Amino acid sequence: MTGYYLQLFSPHGLIRSTNPEIGKDKDTGGQVKYVLELLTSLSENESIRKVDLFTRRISDKRIASSYSEPIEKLNDKARIIRISCGGSGYRRKENLWDHLDEFTDKTIRFIEQEDDYPDIVHGHYADGNYIAQQLSKIYGIPFFATGHSLGRNKKKILLSQGYTEEKLNHTFKIDHRISIEESVLRSSDYVIASTQHEIDTQYSLYNDADVARFVVVPPGFNSALFYPYYRFDMPSFKFTLEQEQAVNRVNQEIERFLFNPAKPLIVSIGRADKRKNFETIIQAYGEDKGLQAMANLAIFAGVRKDISKMGEEEQELLTNLLLLMDKYDLYGKMAIPKKNDPQLEVPEIYRLAARKKGVFVNATPGENFGLTVLEAAACGLPVIASSKGGPKEIIHHCHNGLVVNVEDPSAISYGIKKVITDHSLWQRYSENGILCTDKTYSWQNHSQQYVSLVEKAIEEKNQEEGLGRELAYGKKLSFVKYFLISDIDGTLVDGETTTGLDELKEWINKNDSDVGFGLASGRNLELVKKAIHQYELPEPDILICSAGSEIFYTPDYEPDKGWESHISYLWKKDEIEKLLLHFPKLTLQEEAAQREFKLSYYVDEDFTDEDINAIYKILYENKLRAKLLLTENRFLDILPFRASKGNAIRFLSNKWRTPVEKFLTAGNSGNDIDMLKGRVKGIVVANHSPEMISLKNLKDIYFAEKNLSEGVLEGVAYYEKRF
Repeated sequence: MTGYYLQLFSPHGLIRSTNPEIGKDKDTGGQVKYVLELLTSLSENESIRKVDLFTRRISDKRIASSYSEPIEKLNDKARIIRISCGGSGYRRKENLWDHLDEFTDKTIRFIEQEDDYPDIVHGHYADGNYIAQQLSKIYGIPFFATGHSLGRNKKKILLSQGYTEEKLNHTFKIDHRISIEESVLRSSDYVIASTQHEIDTQYSLYNDADVARFVVVPPGFNSALFYPYYRFDMPSFKFTLEQEQAVNRVNQEIERFLFNPAKPLIVSIGRADKRKNFETIIQAYGEDKGLQAMANLAIFAGVRKDISKMGEEEQELLTNLLLLMDKYDLYGKMAIPKKNDPQLEVPEIYRLAARKKGVFVNATPGENFGLTVLEAAACGLPVIASSKGGPKEIIHHCHNGLVVNVEDPSAISYGIKKVITDHSLWQRYSENGILCTDKTYSWQNHSQQYVSLVEKAIEEKNQEEGLGRELAYGKKLSFVKYFLISDIDGTLVDGETTTGLDELKEWINKNDSDVGFGLASGRNLELVKKAIHQYELPEPDILICSAGSEIFYTPDYEPDKGWESHISYLWKKDEIEKLLLHFPKLTLQEEAAQREFKLSYYVDEDFTDEDINAIYKILYENKLRAKLLLTENRFLDILPFRASKGNAIRFLSNKWRTPVEKFLTAGNSGNDIDMLKGRVKGIVVANHSPEMISLKNLKDIYFAEKNLSEGVLEGVAYYEKRF
């Protein structure tokens, strides 16, 4: 196949190609428009064969059913893929962090099912970057990151507004988000920024900014929607019926507020977010009687139906806007419509204001880019924006408006009056904006720069592989024919006895491309590593450690985050430890034996099944769920109830889309029983413990005649004939 396959990730949801609800809440702002237009633009580039945008699948009676469609096809090369995670209801993005590993695992399954592997993964916002980062590690492919907004900057702003650290972490998971963003800067191949300002003022706050590879690639605007206001007067121009209706709706929606709608119109548009600084715009207008006399004001602060049913922050902001309107008695001079369709109506709002010789105000301090500035400019509407941030770079480049201190109401009103009272200046700014956006800020230009970056990143990755870089474990595990997962102690080796181990290693090396080899042990990761080194065991692809409570992938011992997320359900380690603090016959093992998903105890010699049942009873009475494993009547491990070697194998089967029947498992003792039973192909070595006799008559469990690794090889030979 020729051309590149790209995957974009923006998981929080409410993304669709038709009538996206931009401004519905604070999670549906410019980022949604950005990723949708990037998706379309990249699909139109001849160097790209396919591009998918991954988001969250939502089935919620409060929102449209279109968000529950698993796949939405935009054209022959572009799709929106919706992945279920964290239930079906709509969630704020801050409440999705605990479910992103589930999203990643289900994306892996989707990739395996499609049997088509991406050349590049590109994350958007911190959550999308986290997912793309994991997939990049798994498949060994380049990773692009786009922040859109950054946690350190948000934290700084909110602390200045009176938030406490505790509230920030409770509401926004802000420190977790920042730690992910730091990690992304270290691991991404390129960080795509919209402006140099974004790099200098926001990314510079991060400890790992010095190691990140930044590249400035400004986004474009949709030229099919945002075109000059005077085009209506061109003889060749034809209105569609939808456009006619949109123009009529916009006129009616604004003019119903105004006594004299013919005056120049000051416009500001954005979601209901305090950072958009609508309050200062109203203050600037309300405190300047001269400005009120010469112009009207329209504020489009997102989409609302019933303010009382909106989120706390949106409620507060919108209530303040209405109170300011009342405070300054702006009735008949100010419009604050309840909704706007970003696809059809927003362009008409800009063009209406341009026809009235008005101005657009973007009062967000320090905004990264300022897409609304581009859209207004493309429609021929002059702009007033912040003297700090991305909009400043656009205005200085295009000469299509003024930059002012947007935190000073008098500076805003001064700038507005200067533009709307000087007709030649207004005309110059209008024409400059139209010409500059058409020449410089197009999605076609963006996609060409993007493809060049893709080519460079892939070439760099290929050079790494040429220097002996190992095949990424995700690519290998996707193509193996079957898996061999073996216990270590008593199965492959027994003390100093390593019968047949050299022959097993030779067989594994010979069949490396066809077989995924794994070790499953009650040992923790450090002790498994020690055993690999001590016995010179075959290099495993997978490690199942700590009695099935951990999964790692070599060579870098990457933890399986999806497994951790899966078994963490209802796991309350600290509560269990506290509950058993004074339980008789139990002694907590050393700190080195404890793991995030395993509590380990020594038990007294007279510890019996009755004691096990007593522990289960205590856990049940305290609404705690866990699994108890007693080994040699000396060691007790308490695990999440979903954790076990057998469950880990079933999880791997599901994740890598390899039937359970294609897993060969080998063991020798009772601790291995749950991974030998089921639909796997079980191998019991001859030197097994007595309790294994109970498996004798079960289907697909082979009892070898030889000990240790020789017995494992004997079982492999038996089953290979049956594949």
